[in-house]
Parts: sequence; structure tokens; C-alpha cells
Amino acid sequence: MKKTLPLFQVDAFTDQPFSGNPAAVCLLDGERDTDWLQAVAAEMNLSETAFLLEQADGFSLRWFTPTIEVDLCGHATLAAAHILWEQHLLEPETTARFHTRSGLLRATHSNGLIEMDFPATPAESTEEPPGLLDALRLDKSNIYRNRFDYLVIADNESAVHALQPDFPALGQIEARGIIVTAHSDDPDYDFISRFFAPTAGIDEDPVTGYAHCTLAPWWADHLGKQSMRALQVSSRGGVIKVTLQNDRVHLGGRAVTVFSGELYA
Repeated sequence: MKKTLPLFQVDAFTDQPFSGNPAAVCLLDGERDTDWLQAVAAEMNLSETAFLLEQADGFSLRWFTPTIEVDLCGHATLAAAHILWEQHLLEPETTARFHTRSGLLRATHSNGLIEMDFPATPAESTEEPPGLLDALRLDKSNIYRNRFDYLVIADNESAVHALQPDFPALGQIEARGIIVTAHSDDPDYDFISRFFAPTAGIDEDPVTGYAHCTLAPWWADHLGKQSMRALQVSSRGGVIKVTLQNDRVHLGGRAVTVFSGELYA
């Protein structure tokens, strides 16, 4: 009989299937070669595939897009935590501990809401890199940069919804991704955003947890509040509760398992 590994697909930052951001979660039984992990992620062809391996004091967690390994991913971390509790690998009151390339990350579970504790990645004002606004098809904007991404402040919500980027041109910008944000017209939300990452093989990511580690400090400073409700306005859409606490960002959301299966190992 062939050896198999449990494999799940989870929609993150939503309580409804076929919305939010899908991620694959694979439960490993031992260390695996990076090339094999990347091949599995390419086969899954989702924005992120998460690989979990149990350790004495938590789980190692690695994230892969179809083309590269990344240092931090919010929605796949949410999906991974969701699977640990759903499959009874952790008790509901137990904090999930993830050892990652971005350090130790934690997640807690309460009444179906998963809250993750991530490092804040504030952005600083910067000059426009050549071609960025043209690729986004925006006339003007304030632009910021952190060590991963560009943050682009749009004039209004309509401008964010209307974006139709030139993805080949956007893929020439040297950054992991491009965050575009504006204040929300809907009183149920504080701000909206979209996230583009063609250099990582993802034209538009449906809901991007780690982008909110940059959005939270920017909007906290401009709105004068520490806790906010955010909406990512991709075609699938997703809701994220964000709370800034010093140099950490708490990201809250829900998740739904869409299917489970076995990966021939």
C-alpha cells in the first residue's frame, strides 16, 4: 500500500465556502526536501500551500506559492491553525505555536474565530519606482515601502475597485507584492484593499493576511484607532479583524474546510 499524507483545502478569512482565500494544508510525517514541497505547491496551484510538521513545542510551518517559498503568509497560517483544531490535533484552548522563517507565530481559537499574532511591518514614504503607477493604471498616489511590499494609497474606494493592472508590467516591479488601499465607504469597515503579487506567481491574491501587518499600522495612525475591520475587495472577498498592539498585529478571521484527501507521498 502506498504511503499517504493528509491534505486539505481551506477557505480562509470567510465563514462561507468558495469565498475568502483558498489554501492547501499538508500534514507531514517528517522532513521533506524543498524541491518536493515546491512541486506539491505547484501541483495544488493555489496562492499558498502550507506544510505542517509537529515538533516538541509546536509545529514547523512553511509556505509555498506555485513558484516560490515565502517568508510569511497570513491566510495559509489561518488555514493551518483551523485544521489543527478541526482535526483535534490541538485542544480548543491550546495556543497554536508555529516555527517559521519569520520567527515564532501564535494563533488562538475562540467561538470559531481564529486570531493570529504577527509582527507589524510598517511602511515608510518612498518615491515611486519607475512604472508602478502606470502598471496599476493610476494617475497619482502616495506610495510607501516596507522590506517586502509597496503600499499604494488610492484616493477613494471606487479607484480600488476599478483597478485593472497591467500584470506583466507590474511583475517588473522589484517587490514581493503591491498593496492598494483606501478608506471604506461602508460604515461596517474601516478600510479596503487589494493585493497583487505577479512576481510570486499570483496576479491577485483574494485575501492577504500579511498585507494587513502593513495596513494596520498605517490606518491606525491615520484613523486614530487600534482595532479595525478590513475588507479585501477581490472577486472572492474576505473580512479581517485587525488590532495593532505595539509592534504586533493581531489578525482575526474564520475558515472553512472545502475538502480533504490523501497525498501519495
